[in-house]
Amino acid sequence: MPRDSRPRPGRGGPGARAPRRRGRRENLAGLLFMSPWIAGFLLLTAGPMIASLYFAFTDYNLFDAPKWIGLDNFTEMFDDARWRHSVSVTLWYVVVGTPLKLAAALAVALLLSQQRRGQAFYRAAFYAPSLIGASVSIAIVWKAIFSDDAVVDRAQRLFGLPAGGWVGDPDMIVYSLVALTVWQFGAPMVIFLAGLKQVPVSLYEAAEVDGAGPLRRFWNITLPMISPVLFFNVLLETIHSFQIFGSAYILGGAGGTCGPADGTLVYTCYLYIQGFENSRMGMASAMAWMLLLAVGLVTAVLFWSQRRWVHYEEAAR
Repeated sequence: MPRDSRPRPGRGGPGARAPRRRGRRENLAGLLFMSPWIAGFLLLTAGPMIASLYFAFTDYNLFDAPKWIGLDNFTEMFDDARWRHSVSVTLWYVVVGTPLKLAAALAVALLLSQQRRGQAFYRAAFYAPSLIGASVSIAIVWKAIFSDDAVVDRAQRLFGLPAGGWVGDPDMIVYSLVALTVWQFGAPMVIFLAGLKQVPVSLYEAAEVDGAGPLRRFWNITLPMISPVLFFNVLLETIHSFQIFGSAYILGGAGGTCGPADGTLVYTCYLYIQGFENSRMGMASAMAWMLLLAVGLVTAVLFWSQRRWVHYEEAAR
């Protein structure tokens, strides 16, 4: 019998070329829809990052052409006492402010996770500061509240505490910055609420039958069950703490300083001063890359440590 001479699908005939053409059209359509994001990434993220990496090894003042100087920016940076002070202020702020913010968020989330009247209103009220807390206007208001003879100052006098205003005190102004950060606990609070809703009620009932008190139930049930959510919040808030700028700059005041005696001279504040007030964009770029490396290192350490205290359901099966 004569063989069928018609082209078969999968052997290079028209039936095989049609799916390939359709696949190419779909890929082209996908790339077309992704093109705004790709262009934005190349022009607004990847391009500036590559340029800043080059500027980090140059002497660049925004007005003249960059001049290659190698590692001089990094050498000068490590020898700069003010740079070391900004690192210490930032680390203090991260180590103190982040745990306090997360503790406040978890405490309020535990209260709001229980059924009560007006629960939706309380959740919205506690979440609102996280929406407006990073604005310039709130930082200005916060500065006025902690100024000399303002609300906080008068409250301290009522309790017989020493007054004088936190904003004008080099040792106290950083505490006002931490207070502003803790006040913005709404975002991690919502994430904690979502995690608490996933904890089975049967676990609490069984623990209560066994005689476990509230503290023991929180330590042995709540924390292990929400540990992935806790890790997410710790990671996110730690990165945000390293990047704080606006509130520190406004509380401390402009003009080449961040607070009296550089009390709020966080790392990004000094980076801004070097880049835009001293017109040393090469030094600012070097500082930015050091910050990126530091945040990357801290993130790697957090991911490494999660195996010791983060419990996932898949790992328990």
